[in-house]
Amino acid sequence: MKVAVYVRVSREDLHADNQQIAILDWCKTKSTEIHDTYTDTLSGAVEHRPALTRLLADAEKGLFQAVVIWKLDRLGRSLQHLIKTVNFLEKNHVDLICITQNLDTTTSGGKLLFHIFGAIAEFERTLISERTKAGLDRVRAQGKKTLGRPKGKKDSKKRATQGYYDRYDRQDRERQAREGKPA
Repeated sequence: MKVAVYVRVSREDLHADNQQIAILDWCKTKSTEIHDTYTDTLSGAVEHRPALTRLLADAEKGLFQAVVIWKLDRLGRSLQHLIKTVNFLEKNHVDLICITQNLDTTTSGGKLLFHIFGAIAEFERTLISERTKAGLDRVRAQGKKTLGRPKGKKDSKKRATQGYYDRYDRQDRERQAREGKPA
């Protein structure tokens, strides 16, 4: 069987190596041929990801029979998006195999597990959001006015060139001055 490998990490400072190694080991034990590895560095909450879009286009062309992922939340964090993606794969006769959760959509039990795990992934995403909001509310209650990253400054390269890190250097110098340490 020919498969496509899909891996995703949320940020550039994270690495997909662990996912790739586990999937490659799984593929070797199952004697599968890897068509291509598709890697995204974006949040699972983002539906339109370059590598996923390319993977779906290749699935439509019939270039592989299954997509292998490490964990369901790597494919997406929204149940609606996961269902839409799996339905698209199914329509194009491509199976989804999740190696850590023993999920295989070729079986009725695998389809049931897919829906359960998808709901859990969405629930986990909601919990992360709630904890973040609670932390921001706590910090606001303490009187802090500067919270999180500056609005519209999501690109780390832009942040570096637009003085984002200079603010932290200035804050560090101010702290050292308050503590009587030389800057």
